[in-house]
Amino acid sequence: MEELTTLLHRAYADHAAAGRVFFASYQSVQDTAHRLGAGECWVACRGTELVGSVTVAAPYTMPTGYPVPAGAGSFWQLAVDPTYRGTGLGQRLLALAEERVAGLGARTVIIDTSADAVELVGWYRRRGYVPVGTWRWDVTNYQSVVLLKDLAEVGRER
Repeated sequence: MEELTTLLHRAYADHAAAGRVFFASYQSVQDTAHRLGAGECWVACRGTELVGSVTVAAPYTMPTGYPVPAGAGSFWQLAVDPTYRGTGLGQRLLALAEERVAGLGARTVIIDTSADAVELVGWYRRRGYVPVGTWRWDVTNYQSVVLLKDLAEVGRER
């Protein structure tokens, strides 16, 4: 848990430096364990070094009022060590998350991220995610854009 928490802090440090305080940029080891307990945690390693991670669940229960269709799956804290950015690891973790959500029976995947993280929102949009609403978490300092993807095309895209 300590190593994963450290990876999350490193992976989200750029957002925090830009003033977007993602929960993953400061969460405790106990928070990491709690969040992993809500789904399947997948990790990417290079040798013995942890270099990426994503947690998935389907169906996933969101708070009342969150703009999500019934039965949707989700993933969270997709993280890539900064030294491995640009290697395609994020894309592979995203593909894994989508495949697992679909494999768990969900027809759609719903996620959210800072509306101010324009490059990140664009990255998801280029991969088929569409904005469906906004949300404000009490553990962040920003408004989130909620993004949805129909998983019917997952598998045919590759």
